[in-house]
Amino acid sequence: MRRVRLATPFLFAVLLTAPVAGACGGPAPVSSASPSPESPTDVAVDTPAPGTPTAGPSPAVPKGGTLKPRKIAWTSAEPEADGRTIRILWTSGVEPCHTLDRVDVAETAKTVTITLYEGPLRASPDVACIEIAIEKVTEVRLDKPLGDRKIVDGAR
Repeated sequence: MRRVRLATPFLFAVLLTAPVAGACGGPAPVSSASPSPESPTDVAVDTPAPGTPTAGPSPAVPKGGTLKPRKIAWTSAEPEADGRTIRILWTSGVEPCHTLDRVDVAETAKTVTITLYEGPLRASPDVACIEIAIEKVTEVRLDKPLGDRKIVDGAR
């Protein structure tokens, strides 16, 4: 049996320095010129398709009319500069399967308890929705300024 010794280090070096083929199998484009402001550049821009959620929380307004609304825990409550508006953030699903039904607010001298209720829209009980998490936001207006009162999640 005859043994053939390959020049492994040499072959390895050639493979590492060889030009990489482009996406269509052709040679990789080589350019030493930098693009000028007048020349177009090949820059990929992530533009969401119409109807695709964009960065940041999705505004939600209580709509009522949901089937069997249930309490939903929120992730943060941020008082606005006016002292009477609280911005509530939570993670939920897409409408019409996960619709903000109402927001209950109970104010005492020491606490402000905010409870979110969600459910599927009564008008769309048999709709199939994708399972995706969406950050939502709604604003709550207090009767009196928050002051030193503690904000409590009514769903916990």
